[in-house]
Amino acid sequence: MEIRTFRLWYLVHKWTSLVCTVFLLLLCLTGLPLIFGHEIDHWLGNGVEAPALPAGTAMVPVDHIVEDARARRPGTAVRFVTRDDEEPVWFVSLSSRTAPREGGALLTYDARTGELLRDTPLRSGFMLVMVKLHTDLFAGLPGTLFLGAMGLLFVISIVSGIVVYGPLMQKLPFGTVRRDRSARLKWLDLHNVLGMATLSWVLVVGVTGVLLTLAKPTYGVWQSTELRAMLAPFAPLGPAEHLSSLDAAIALAAAREPAMTTAFIAFPGTPLAGARHYAVFMRGDAHITSRLIKPVLVDAETGQFAAAREMPWYVAALRISGPLHFGDYGGMPLKLLWAVLDVICIVLLASGIYLWVGRTRTANARLRLLEAQGEPAHRPAREPMPAREEELTR
Repeated sequence: MEIRTFRLWYLVHKWTSLVCTVFLLLLCLTGLPLIFGHEIDHWLGNGVEAPALPAGTAMVPVDHIVEDARARRPGTAVRFVTRDDEEPVWFVSLSSRTAPREGGALLTYDARTGELLRDTPLRSGFMLVMVKLHTDLFAGLPGTLFLGAMGLLFVISIVSGIVVYGPLMQKLPFGTVRRDRSARLKWLDLHNVLGMATLSWVLVVGVTGVLLTLAKPTYGVWQSTELRAMLAPFAPLGPAEHLSSLDAAIALAAAREPAMTTAFIAFPGTPLAGARHYAVFMRGDAHITSRLIKPVLVDAETGQFAAAREMPWYVAALRISGPLHFGDYGGMPLKLLWAVLDVICIVLLASGIYLWVGRTRTANARLRLLEAQGEPAHRPAREPMPAREEELTR
């Protein structure tokens, strides 16, 4: 590779890494507990676990659960009813009738007995702080998009790092750490080895992380295009004057999509359902396909099937990104693997900071020495490549 081309790639790698490293380090540190979010919630007493009952215990009608939720929160409207992926539990989300973004509540019910298990949000305290830091830095959508930009810089730094690492692979066998050289050079070798060893994982996590930061805009595009077109033929019918059985709507959607199971139901008046329909969102039953959803519209007044449509590819890509990013589709073994790789990535990022700080200190010491000797304190005019590039090609 020509020196000029190498220098360009080196500069791309250096500056993209410097800009994003601190934020990526924060994401790795907060992402570690999120990998075990379900387990930590239970350990902190914030999780929901349905009591043990005999196998085959019948489920109570969801309509009874919804009526109980309405009775407990008078003056509110049911917005969503969600089925838990692991426990026999229903979550009922309510909010103010006049201000949907205010007066919200989340009630958790045992699906077999109809007993109220919890009436506060699942994540609070420590886990809520971790979630907010990891997703939006407590800054809402601007914070989310900012983290997405940092993730994109991270991906660019990975690609450019591959190019920069190439010359070293020609000089040294893969995995070599020159322990007999300076501490900085040993850390440089370790930084390069860890980066190449975790290359596939960091690319997957980086790309899926960027995709997840686009969730709100992506769903907004879907709602303004596909969903609007799906609801448009029913606009002349007007809002539903009364609501038919939710259990019947769920059964109808299950009959239309027998290979899928219910994920959640959006009620009339929510952006996902329009003014007249239940939107029963069905999901697959495998680890990956469980994130792929399909809306089935059921007329909330008549209980009749209205429409069904596959989600567009960009929503499917977004939905699949979640389990790939957090490693929560393969049980505890995969979570442990994700945690180990996350710790390695933390070491990788921290070593990058160390190398930059160490180089700055070396450069400053060199300038001080030149000043003490009475020589011009500026970088020599002729230097074929930066010091770090020399180390890479030795």
